[in-house]
Amino acid sequence: MVADNRFANLPELQIGNIFLLTVDRESRTLGLLLGVYRRNMKKQKAELLQGTLELLVLRILRSGRMHGWDVMQRLQLLSGEVLSVTPGALYPALHRLEERGLISAVWEPSENNRRSKVYQLTAAGRKQLEAERQEWERFSGAVALILRNA
Repeated sequence: MVADNRFANLPELQIGNIFLLTVDRESRTLGLLLGVYRRNMKKQKAELLQGTLELLVLRILRSGRMHGWDVMQRLQLLSGEVLSVTPGALYPALHRLEERGLISAVWEPSENNRRSKVYQLTAAGRKQLEAERQEWERFSGAVALILRNA
């Protein structure tokens, strides 16, 4: 697809998470705007999923120290086998949380004489968990209202 530079200088047409779409019958403006909208939605969906996983990991680690594998198993068990996470999604999330100081990790010998990381929630992680939990309850409550009343 050839880049269409006619719209390079258009102002951002986004207010918060609301996109304003206008139709110009003489051009492909709507198609371009929808393309931008779809790319933004994919990014927001990925961020929502990533943020949700991090929230769940923080909550699971609130109950105590555990290995990454145990976090995966506990997530699946506590969700009634509805949610599962792969190592390819979990371990990057654990690293992000560790880099942000929300969890800490130490290497310890495991039962089979191998070293494995054990993760635990930090004080900053507890504070972040509470803030994110409140935001999640507000968001999920709004979705529930719409599903009941729309």
